[in-house]
Amino acid sequence: MDLPVVDLAPFLQAAAGDAAAAPAEALRALCATVSASLRDTGALLVKDPRCTAADNDRFLDVVERYFARSDDSKRLQERPHLHYQVGVTPEGVEVPRSLVDKEMQDRIKSMPEEFQPATPKGPDPKWRYMWRVGPRPSNTRFKELNAEPVIPDGLPEWKETMDSWGAKMISAIEVVAEMAAIGFGLSKDAFTSLMKEGPHLLAPTGSNLLRHGSEGTVFAGFHYDLNFLTIHGRSRFPGLNIWLSNGKKMEVKVPVGCLLIQSGKQLEWLTGGECLAGMHEVVVTKRTLEAIELAKEQNRSLWRISSTLFSHIASDATLKPLGHFAEAPNAHSYPPICAGEYVEQELSAINLKGKVAL
Repeated sequence: MDLPVVDLAPFLQAAAGDAAAAPAEALRALCATVSASLRDTGALLVKDPRCTAADNDRFLDVVERYFARSDDSKRLQERPHLHYQVGVTPEGVEVPRSLVDKEMQDRIKSMPEEFQPATPKGPDPKWRYMWRVGPRPSNTRFKELNAEPVIPDGLPEWKETMDSWGAKMISAIEVVAEMAAIGFGLSKDAFTSLMKEGPHLLAPTGSNLLRHGSEGTVFAGFHYDLNFLTIHGRSRFPGLNIWLSNGKKMEVKVPVGCLLIQSGKQLEWLTGGECLAGMHEVVVTKRTLEAIELAKEQNRSLWRISSTLFSHIASDATLKPLGHFAEAPNAHSYPPICAGEYVEQELSAINLKGKVAL
């Protein structure tokens, strides 16, 4: 099975008041495809004319150069006292949820063997860089979730590249959020109004395939994302597996020029459990090994970069099932909670807040 690819152009044209825009019925059908894919698969592929393959390549080039630096040099950008929510997170810090969550471990054991995730041997052997995107609130109870960015020395193009790609991906997320809201039968701004001044993070990962490039290596153990919607540009090395709502495991192939969207836990909360956070992992597969050999032949970087952006509900906003989702069968499992409090709870569980790394 392949994920549907939704072209955002017709919706963008209609939003801009273009006289040649698609009819309302076609736009409603497009919105229904978005919401159905997020509900049924936890994921969606989109094509946004504002986010080009060249933009993605420019971003990957800069981030590859950063991660190629020595470990000691990269650690100068480490900010553990801010919960690693800005700057670099070294490999061996992020703990996969499946290692610490008993409920998740039981769930994995109950899966048919062919759909079970790879078993991590410890914390993730990947680096990550957190870069805040968009305006932050002037007054918030969650200062550390809204901290100032950390800029590495010696990469003059860093800030502009991160800000530009981050802004483009947030723009794509906002359109998908509007389309999903319409598809779910909510008001167009039901989600985007809650995202205003959220602690959105451009969070590329860097995995050293020279050091950790053997088949079966788990770069990101089986987990869900704690935020609202996650968006990725295409990586130069495959390896992402997702789990559909029917429990089946699927390797994701992102076509050139497309973006991958995944539903996060905040979306699950806002839909009363109707749209579950998508489970996923990143593992070195046979296709990864083929890409490594090709990169060696072409003398390219052997750092696997993911151009990941986490979009969030604003820290001081309340997470609770919206509209008709308050009547969903499992809505009682999603009591009102401040989004910032929820994020801090989740960060504690995955070792990024207030704990020593394993």
